[in-house]
Amino acid sequence: MIGAGTMGVGIAYVFAAAKWETFVVEPSAERIEQARSVIAKAARNGRDRGRLSSDDVARLEHDISYVKATIDVPLGIDLAIETVPEQLDLKREVLRAVEAIEPAVLASNTSSLSIDELAIGLGRPERFLGMHFFNPVWSFSLVELVKGAASDDQTMAAALEAVASIGKQAAVVQDSPGFATSRLDLIAALEAIRMVEQGVGSPEDIDRAIQLAYRHPVGPLKLSDIVGLDVRLDIAHRLSESLGDRFAPPQLLIDMVAAGKLGEKSGQGFYSWPLDIDASRA
Repeated sequence: MIGAGTMGVGIAYVFAAAKWETFVVEPSAERIEQARSVIAKAARNGRDRGRLSSDDVARLEHDISYVKATIDVPLGIDLAIETVPEQLDLKREVLRAVEAIEPAVLASNTSSLSIDELAIGLGRPERFLGMHFFNPVWSFSLVELVKGAASDDQTMAAALEAVASIGKQAAVVQDSPGFATSRLDLIAALEAIRMVEQGVGSPEDIDRAIQLAYRHPVGPLKLSDIVGLDVRLDIAHRLSESLGDRFAPPQLLIDMVAAGKLGEKSGQGFYSWPLDIDASRA
């Protein structure tokens, strides 16, 4: 796992829980300690819910290896997943560095960037694809697999096998702006934000209406808080450029991000959130 942010930690957890030998590459000592804390708390919560044994908890807390650079990861690993922020140049740089350790499959956990554009500069683009996980990773059963123009059948088959091994299901889509899930999810979120902006209802009532009417486990506004309002805004800008004005971000979203109201990670978004790390959804 390249990166110990929210997504990287969640993905590392589910692979380690499935007994994969797992490495997390993270140069920040502070982030590594945060990752250890999140994974330990998630493991204990999984035990309390009967999903993990006490032996599993001990293994998860001690058997994930944290390293500062990709060079410290063994050559020829089965799968490497990049989870750094959604910045094209940064992801390309990281992916080229990870390719040097010769993983059998190289993946990006991007939610909206083009797999074909990310593959530019790679020496083995046929081994590259998108593996889009959802936050919180331990709760969502879906992984969206994004096939690039160069992704070969062996790579796709290996990715499908990896997804099945962690107890999740895959939806395979072709590389296109926003793939499938980000486009559908973002449209619902942006319309819900516009309704708050226009005074149609409170965030709680709008979310409750969607949850009860359409049996969604989480409403679009609370989910936006969990995803991160800054992430929502970045994706909205990107998709509006490629797909048109229906993805243009509402002014309320722009203003909230400018004010530092990013959702769960900042403690305030459409809802108020405790600032302690929450692994209760494990």
